[in-house]
Amino acid sequence: GIGFWDSWKAMGGDNSISRWVAFIPPLAQADHTHLTYVGSDSLASLFVSEMLMIQPVAEIEESVDTIDPEVTPIVSAGDTLILLSDSTADHLSPLHKIVRILEYNPLSPFIFTNIAFWVFLLFLMAGYSIIGRKPFIRNFYLFVFSLFFYYKSGGFFLFLLIVSTITDYVAGRLIYRSVSRRGKLFWLLVSLFVNLGMLAYFKYYEFIITTINDIAGIALPATDVLAVISNDFLGTSFDISSVVLPVGISFFTFQTISYTVDVYRGKVMPVKNIIDFGFYVSFFPQLVAGPIVRASEFVPQLYQKFILSKREFGHALFLIGKGLIKKMIISDYISVNFVDRVFGAPEIYSGAENLLAVYGYGLQIYCDFSGYTDIAIGVALLMGFRLPVNFNSPYKATGVADFWRRWHISLSRWLKDYLYIPLGGNRKGGVRTGLNLLITMALGGLWHGASGRFVIWGLLHGIGLVMNKIWAYIMPPTSSKNRLITILQIFITFNFISFAWIFFRAESNEMAFLMISNIFTGFDINHVKHIWFGYPFVVVAIITGYLIHFIPERVKEASRGLFVRMPVVVMLASMVLLAVVLIRMQTAGIQPFIYFRF
Repeated sequence: GIGFWDSWKAMGGDNSISRWVAFIPPLAQADHTHLTYVGSDSLASLFVSEMLMIQPVAEIEESVDTIDPEVTPIVSAGDTLILLSDSTADHLSPLHKIVRILEYNPLSPFIFTNIAFWVFLLFLMAGYSIIGRKPFIRNFYLFVFSLFFYYKSGGFFLFLLIVSTITDYVAGRLIYRSVSRRGKLFWLLVSLFVNLGMLAYFKYYEFIITTINDIAGIALPATDVLAVISNDFLGTSFDISSVVLPVGISFFTFQTISYTVDVYRGKVMPVKNIIDFGFYVSFFPQLVAGPIVRASEFVPQLYQKFILSKREFGHALFLIGKGLIKKMIISDYISVNFVDRVFGAPEIYSGAENLLAVYGYGLQIYCDFSGYTDIAIGVALLMGFRLPVNFNSPYKATGVADFWRRWHISLSRWLKDYLYIPLGGNRKGGVRTGLNLLITMALGGLWHGASGRFVIWGLLHGIGLVMNKIWAYIMPPTSSKNRLITILQIFITFNFISFAWIFFRAESNEMAFLMISNIFTGFDINHVKHIWFGYPFVVVAIITGYLIHFIPERVKEASRGLFVRMPVVVMLASMVLLAVVLIRMQTAGIQPFIYFRF
């Protein structure tokens, strides 16, 4: 009568701790060892649910609706019942196997580094090869697949994407039809209210409640009001203790806001067909982490015939391969093996190790985010759509202003056109220009996350932009370039950006200041050699990553040109070889992209 409960199998088996870390909210801590409070509750729920569901094997085999006790399968997490193990897949009927594949599973992220995504893309491209030359059918086809992609990525929150799509499609049409400026403004405000309202609730509600509690010395609960309403009126059983951030909400709300504002300004015509507009909003390669695509850039492509030259096909594969290497070989490796450990507990590491972790994170986030963008642009190009460039060797920047012309270009353009310029830009004197820059970057920091440390990060960049303005006024740029001065500018800018990353990555302001203190007071040059012997592969990965980043553009372009001139068979063979290498090298499970949190 005694049974053994296997908690390892219950959590999901191999690499389960990495998936629990990646879950939103995290079920395990960044050290890949300890559970969070939510994770502890989840594991307890797994144990209790298995005890309550033990029954004879004969009964299980009689009903496909009964859950096999070998799975210990259910944990209530937010709005989803999660199947944690596939060990009983053989007991399911073919229909149930298909349903399991199609259903949303937050512990199996549907992202570019998951083999399931590439199976999805192959299936999509098979149908696309048949209907890709008929614009309306093609757009409808991709719209449906994009909705499915978001469901696999965000589950129930698909309804937010649909609400945003319908709202801004209708608002765009009504703005255009309104005769009076007041009428146009009214429908623009409706669009802004819906989009910013959704963003404010899901991203900043808990931050606002916590801030009120800290200021007023009270303890208001951060209850998920929408979950309460749904549970009361629809009979659901969502977790009401916290508000879960929907994946990609910051990106698709900014994209639809740019559309209605541009229609209001008369810069674009409204999209006539809601299917076409829905496809523009939900196009899956860039849906959850950008780039943020303007309607003026993308909508005209909806009505063009599919064209893809051999050179563009090679360029697409090159971008996809480059993005996967950045993410899976460089970013994930230094993250799991060094950066996450140091940022998780900076006090137990030396000043030299803290400093290396800061430089490591700068490389990690660049390879992670630009890697995603490379893959997104490449996948979109395979379907004949051209997305804007989002990164251009940002650590080669000679100033903070230059950095933002190279880093997350679509966001910096958005902030400039829809926030900085409406605030007055540089048209109202030097003091007002500086204030506008600080406000813009503080809000840009807040866009990244509902925390004071993101505001500090944004303000640091704002101060850097103001200093750039002051320096340009004192020392106007000249056409002649001194190589030594350029190197010095790059060095200073890189270290300033790296310093700001501390607040971006640290788990709290206290941890950020602790890390800064360790770097400046606990740094010992003798510790550097210990780092080399303690983390040789991490050091090599970081040095290699930065060396590749600083390679002259002509060399990078030459390598790309060499690839795109290869025969198609050789291109495809090289991609298969890369896939095999990546699968063999992946040892820490699937690591979500950093910007999925924003």
